[in-house]
Amino acid sequence: MVNIPKTYLDNSFQISVIIPTYNRKHTLERAIESVLAQTVHPLEIIVIDDSSTDGTSDWIQSKYPSIILLQTFKGNLPKGVSAARNAGIKVAKGNWISLLDSDDEWLPDKLAKQVQSLKKNPTVLFCHSNEIWIRDGIRINQHKKHQKYGGNIFEKCLDICRISPSSSIMHKSIFDDVGYFDETLRVCEDYDLWLRITPKYSILFVDEPLIIKYGGHDDQLSRTPEGIEQYRIQSLEKIMDTESLTGTQFQTAKDMLIHKLNIYANGLIKRDKKDEYQLTLFKIKKLHDITD
Repeated sequence: MVNIPKTYLDNSFQISVIIPTYNRKHTLERAIESVLAQTVHPLEIIVIDDSSTDGTSDWIQSKYPSIILLQTFKGNLPKGVSAARNAGIKVAKGNWISLLDSDDEWLPDKLAKQVQSLKKNPTVLFCHSNEIWIRDGIRINQHKKHQKYGGNIFEKCLDICRISPSSSIMHKSIFDDVGYFDETLRVCEDYDLWLRITPKYSILFVDEPLIIKYGGHDDQLSRTPEGIEQYRIQSLEKIMDTESLTGTQFQTAKDMLIHKLNIYANGLIKRDKKDEYQLTLFKIKKLHDITD
């Protein structure tokens, strides 16, 4: 367990940091050191090694013996980032969960500023922040479409993923309410979870960069050859099949799903996938027939 000055914590904010990793020993040290450098220390750091073959587990046990190390295996194959995160969340002793991807980095006052903001908003159970983007070693500006928001942001979360997992801190009770990361999704597992959280919970946004996100490397999870829209479509279909949305939320989700299905159908035509195109058109027609 991390050695924590008692003055840094109170019973309201016992923070478990969850870091999933797979063959990223080359970036993991930067992530871990950024947690150890926090001005408000967490209760514990949990690293989940998802079947790495680069010696990650042995290295952690040798260099960071106080870190809680979990290992997930599916034969000799990784189980995926969702399974790794879920494994860490389920054993976490803290009442707050803060996620960190093993290729990202926290700025030193990340936890301090979020805890300070949450204490000023005691009814809020989820907080995220702005971020700095580094791609191929160069700082880049976020596009307007990546703007972050706070408050009741379900509608804002329908188009793309608005919350970076590495910037998030949330009360552990949220997972008991809405469930964990969907382990069947290859990508967009964060988008999927936010769609389940934001209809029910107000989101606190700290509008300053508290993390650094690194991009451009070959093992980024968002790089998938078939694209990510089909996974967002799957998540939208799933949330609409629940009874957790208000009438207005259902309508905006339906409109976004129709929009995404139309874009997806156009791509299917270009790739000459006629059967899948017809199925997608059927889904669109069915959605149009739904009365709220």
